[in-house]
Amino acid sequence: MIYVTGDCHGNFARFEQKHFPEQANMTKDDTVIITGDFGGVWFGDSRDDETLDWLERLPFTLAFVCGNHENYDALERYPVAEWHGGKVHRIRPHVLHLMRGQIFELEGFRFFTMGGAKSHDIEDGILEPDTPDFERRLMTLQRKPRARYRINHISWWAQELPSDEEYAEARRNLDAVGWQVDYIITHCAPTSIALMGSRHNEADRLTDFLQEVRERARYHYWLFGHYHDNKAIDEKHILLWEQIVRII
Repeated sequence: MIYVTGDCHGNFARFEQKHFPEQANMTKDDTVIITGDFGGVWFGDSRDDETLDWLERLPFTLAFVCGNHENYDALERYPVAEWHGGKVHRIRPHVLHLMRGQIFELEGFRFFTMGGAKSHDIEDGILEPDTPDFERRLMTLQRKPRARYRINHISWWAQELPSDEEYAEARRNLDAVGWQVDYIITHCAPTSIALMGSRHNEADRLTDFLQEVRERARYHYWLFGHYHDNKAIDEKHILLWEQIVRII
């Protein structure tokens, strides 16, 4: 079985037995995929262990693409491994980060993964901790009602958007299968879908790349998160947040 769900932001209550009773019939051969903003690797130290160990004890394998709210410095310290034909960061034996531009074969179906998104909750700026006026700027923002800012390498990482190498790897892997896959799992949406909403409705390099994928690739379903809603955009494109849906 393969299930997919949306952004967790470090809150994994949805996977408790009372909220997800289907897990009673699942094993580690079954997979639940999170469409970004996993948030379980956040502090990058032992403070993450209790949550990650709890996730490892779940009866299924938990996999995720990255979002724009992840500690990328910490993620990149985990070992890279091969899993079902693609590359993963192995956070725990059965807690896996599905890396960008990969194609995985699960239950005979091809999954293309491309995590990441541009943060839009940074209107008040990104603070650099090593600048002389950091404390002053931080205090000013903390006093501002509903300030929206981030701190570099503490609550925001430039790696939220793919690198040139990741785009190149994505293209190579799609070329190798003739741009034909069964499922696409991303955090944000292609530009044409992103611009339909009232939330985060800006185009950027990643949404434009995903738009190219939408136009060139042959696929059955595309599941994504980021926009905090549960909605079928059309018969092929599914926006997920709290819902856990079975796809296989």
